This record gives sequence, structure tokens and C-alpha cells, in this order.
Amino acid sequence: MQLSNNVTEFILLGLTQDPVRKKIVFIIFLVFYVGTLMGNLLIITTIKTNRALGSPMYFFLFYLSLSDTCFSTSIAPRTIMDTLVEQATITFSECMIQVFSFHFFGCLEVLILILMAVDRYVAICKPLHYTTIVNRRICAVFVAVAWVGSGVHSSVQIFLALSLPYCGPNMIDHYFCDLEPLLELACADTYVVNLLLVSNSGAICTVGFVLLMFNYVVILHSLRNHSAEGRRKALSTCMSHIIVVILFFVPCIFIYTRPATTFPMDKMIAVFYTIGTPLLNPLIYTLRNAEVKNAMSKLWSKKLISVDVR
Repeated sequence: MQLSNNVTEFILLGLTQDPVRKKIVFIIFLVFYVGTLMGNLLIITTIKTNRALGSPMYFFLFYLSLSDTCFSTSIAPRTIMDTLVEQATITFSECMIQVFSFHFFGCLEVLILILMAVDRYVAICKPLHYTTIVNRRICAVFVAVAWVGSGVHSSVQIFLALSLPYCGPNMIDHYFCDLEPLLELACADTYVVNLLLVSNSGAICTVGFVLLMFNYVVILHSLRNHSAEGRRKALSTCMSHIIVVILFFVPCIFIYTRPATTFPMDKMIAVFYTIGTPLLNPLIYTLRNAEVKNAMSKLWSKKLISVDVR
């Protein structure tokens, strides 16, 4: 279908065209992206090198950090480079690749967050059956299903994008390629495609958010039967998870569950879940977790000792 298009590249207008504001965007995105990489790669390395962190919770945390790293990488590096040029362009093929990777790792993060919430539910509400219900084999199957589901979702996005003809103009009023701004450039009726977009991306965001919030409501309700110390620990964990869920899902729901109309605020809202959440996840899931912090301290101690020995 691409052969019928007159457009071979798109112009990304970015977050701003003002040179001074571009520098600010460059600094913010660079700081957030470097922080995301360092935080998530540290978690990945710590979990992989420490056998004490072998429980299902850390198994899921490993894949959450991996999806965060890839999700942020699909957007941030190009945005950072685009702020350094007067006019940012992206080829048609690169645009489709960005749509695919963005939705693949975004969907994977949604599914991993759901798996983590289920893990917390079983650990808190059914502690005696935890090792039976949630074992390593079952976790591996669930993660595999999440990867396959993400592939199906992102493939649908690409199919919808390629099903539209693009005759010009070729200016995307966004800082990355996504289906919503692409719909405005299509020289065809996009009503059905937008409906499919809402029923795909919109449904994933909305259903995921509802499932997660319901899960945490059940968990919080069950805490009344726990000891004061148990309630405090579980409540602390759940509240941090809920913060991540709200910051990630609410902007996504706003973007993907409405008719094909874009607003000036859309780009700023997208910043929350494209570079904000991937940075917050390692902070929330490590700074509030004594086991991970201790494992990181041991890892750094070993590194420093090995350096001193050399």
C-alpha cells in the first residue's frame, strides 16, 4: 500500500519551533533519557546478578525495566537529535518503525504492570498459596503471552497506518510518529480507522486501567485483616504502584479514547508517558524497596572491590 503514496518522508514539528525552547526541550529530554537508561539498566543488572532477587515480583520488574528502556529509546533519542536541527524529517519507513516499536513496548508495559498487580494481589490476599499459584514457569508463560499480545497490537497499528493513502501535506504536528497525527494527513475518510484505533489502543488503555485499579481496591480492602505492620508495608507498595498507573494510563486514555481530533496540549500530555513514566518506574520500584537497594549496594561494593584489586 505504501507504493500508492506520494509522501516519502514526514516533517516533525516537534514540541516547539522556538530556538530557545528547543534548547530547553533538548536538556529536559536528555536528562530524563539518561536517567531512564541508568535507572532501568541498573535494575536489570542487579536482578540478573543477584540470586536473592529470584521471586516473581523481581522477574516482572526485570521485564518492566526492559520495556521502559526500549519504550523510551523508541522516542527520546530521535527527539533529542531533532531539537538540534532546524527542520526535523523522518522517512516513511522510519515513521512506521517508530509507530510499531512505540506501541509494542507501550503495550508490553501495560501488560507487565497488570501481571505485577496480579502478583501483588496473590502475595497479599492469598499468601499461603502464593508459591503454588505464582511460580517461575507460570510467570514465564504470562510474560511470553504479553510479548505475543504486544506484537499483535503493534501489528494492527502498522496495518491501520499503511491502509491510508498519504498525498500531502507531510507535516506531523507532533514530536514522534503516532497513528493519531497521521490520520490528519491521510487523504481519505479516516472515520473507520479512528474507530478501530479507539477499539484497539483505547480499549487496551481503558481496560488495563480499570483492571489495575480494581485489583488495587481489592488489595486495599483485604488489608483490614492484616497486622498494622503488614498493612503499612502493603499500603506503601500499593500506593507507589497506583501513582505509576495513574501517571501512565490517564494521559494514554485521554489521547487514545476520543474522536480523531488533536489538541495543542496533546504533545505535552504525551511527554508524561513517553519520558516521564519510564524514569519514575525505577525510582518508585527501587527507592521504596529495601531488598533491591541492598542488592544494588552489594553490586556496587563488588565493583569497587574489583577495581581496587586491579
